Amino acid sequence: MRALSIAPDTTVTELDLPEADAHSAIQDHFGTTATTAGIDQGVYHRRALLHIQGDGRAIGLAQNITAWALASAWRGIALYPIHGPVIVTGRAQDGRVVGLDDDLAQHVHAVAQTVRETLGEWRTRPPASNEAALSELLAYAARDVAPNQ
Repeated sequence: MRALSIAPDTTVTELDLPEADAHSAIQDHFGTTATTAGIDQGVYHRRALLHIQGDGRAIGLAQNITAWALASAWRGIALYPIHGPVIVTGRAQDGRVVGLDDDLAQHVHAVAQTVRETLGEWRTRPPASNEAALSELLAYAARDVAPNQ
């Protein structure tokens, strides 16, 4: 089943999870960084699940700006920070983990590309403030996930 892994460095990697035991494969993907808090499932889009390290911030994992921008754009509001790697899967109506649809995979790739480009631009043109940076990035990500783009 198709899934995507988003690393804190904006890298997106295609994953092929086994349908029979996707949860176990997701846990294995997180490896030794998955501590007692486990893996949380965030529903930011009705057809997708974000699998997030439950205590990523507490154990010092890097902030995942791409995952934050994607989740925030899907929700339509700026959310709390997300730390560490994130796996994006599809979500069935009953909440089961399923393969990620092509249109949602495109959202992930588009937002990752936008985050990379924006961070690059900020090296030569820093934003006026953190609030301005978050607003700018969220506006770009919202554009990337808008229907009929």
